[in-house]
Amino acid sequence: MTTPTQASPPRRTLRDIALARSGDKGNRATLSVIALDPRSYPEIERLLTAERVQAHFAGVVHGPVQRYTLPDLAAVHFVMFDALGGGVTRSLALDAHGKTLSAAVLDLPL
Repeated sequence: MTTPTQASPPRRTLRDIALARSGDKGNRATLSVIALDPRSYPEIERLLTAERVQAHFAGVVHGPVQRYTLPDLAAVHFVMFDALGGGVTRSLALDAHGKTLSAAVLDLPL
């Protein structure tokens, strides 16, 4: 007799509790992560450290990452230095503007 296998719970990612926007300014990328529900903000603030974001974008971000918490907006904002291959006018990267960084951060597991 076989026993039913127990399904593992679905993997939660940041995408389940937040949205994100990113942009650029010269060779700096900016990234904001905003809680879909303000009650999720403490979890986002705890999990999204500058170090974790920098590790997630290793190979893309070559400089420091600064983090700013915005509790009244239920958001965390990052400025990532040396992140765009020299900037829009100098980089050969397909996404020299850093717009897809917001999609990439939402894949972080919770």
